Amino acid sequence: MRADQRTLNISLVCLMILSSICLMATAAEPEVIEVDLLTLKKTQMQGINFLKNSQLDNGLWTTETVPGISALITTALLESGVPAGDPVVAKALKRLEGYVQKDGGIYYTKSNHRNYETCISIMAFSSANQGGQYTSIIKNAEKFLRGLQWDEGEGLESSDTSFGGAGYGKHQRPDLSNTQYLIEALRKAGVKSDDPAIQKALVFVSRTQNLESEFNTTPFSSKINDGGFYYTPAAGGTSQAGNTPDGGLRSYGSMTYAGLKSMIYAGVDKNDKRVKAANEWIRRHYSLKENPGMGQMGLYYYFHTFAKALDTMQVKEFKDAKGEIHNWRAELINHLAGLQQENGSWTNKAERWYEADPNLATAYALLALAHCQPAK
Repeated sequence: MRADQRTLNISLVCLMILSSICLMATAAEPEVIEVDLLTLKKTQMQGINFLKNSQLDNGLWTTETVPGISALITTALLESGVPAGDPVVAKALKRLEGYVQKDGGIYYTKSNHRNYETCISIMAFSSANQGGQYTSIIKNAEKFLRGLQWDEGEGLESSDTSFGGAGYGKHQRPDLSNTQYLIEALRKAGVKSDDPAIQKALVFVSRTQNLESEFNTTPFSSKINDGGFYYTPAAGGTSQAGNTPDGGLRSYGSMTYAGLKSMIYAGVDKNDKRVKAANEWIRRHYSLKENPGMGQMGLYYYFHTFAKALDTMQVKEFKDAKGEIHNWRAELINHLAGLQQENGSWTNKAERWYEADPNLATAYALLALAHCQPAK
């Protein structure tokens, strides 16, 4: 009996040890949440309904002097599954056609945002172009954008920090935000990644990365060297996240995802040192609570670039620097659902870059959600 009791005690101790090991393993590897399609659909529909109900009688949103907002909303509706024949979308597309200019650009005549407005309009018309009815508009707009790009036409050498970039459209210095829209619009227009315009843009994009390499020999590249991206190296250099004491330009979230996405669109391989360095920056700064480096400023623009970049890279799950695994699609859906207002809109209390406008913030949110369908 005593031997049997000792055997039983040993078995119990072994069972307890095994249970403890299993519990530790479970604690170390928390379950990764999955995409909730019902939440995704409900959140999208509420946002779609808000935008449909907030359209002005003239077919636009917010104001006729900033057609880029209306073009972004139209794109968001189309990318969310609303057909081009839907009365709201059809009315918006017809009104956007009224902004087509003789030079091929699509913008408000007194606008200082001609690159943005033309790029986003190309995206809207491309998303609605199943029958080819907008092909001529798109191709003419493509030619206009090529003329805006800072290159030999402005007398620049390839060594100039402005070379290859895009600015607002009246020859202000180029920046990464405008340039990422230029690259995406050209790709939407059917331009291939090896096209000279996109490869020139890649030169500029590479110089907005805090990574010293043969692709970036600017004075800023070695000061931080963390693999993230900032606003522009041109005209003395600018980062919306500020400078380090020695003049380095701080990296921040929205531009890092924009830079990463742009490199993939330009055909840069995932194993390229630039892409790897950007991925490492993202691993260290993975967040949905803020636009890393900027806090709440530009948050919805950040959500949009975050989702589009990770989707473009075909990332299903993302492991951060702490080893935590994220199903970024599921996390983003749940986070945006929690931020959505009762009327279906989103808005940012940090007013910078127009994000206090619920029409704009809602468009960004819907564009982000459009990339949250479960990975195949």
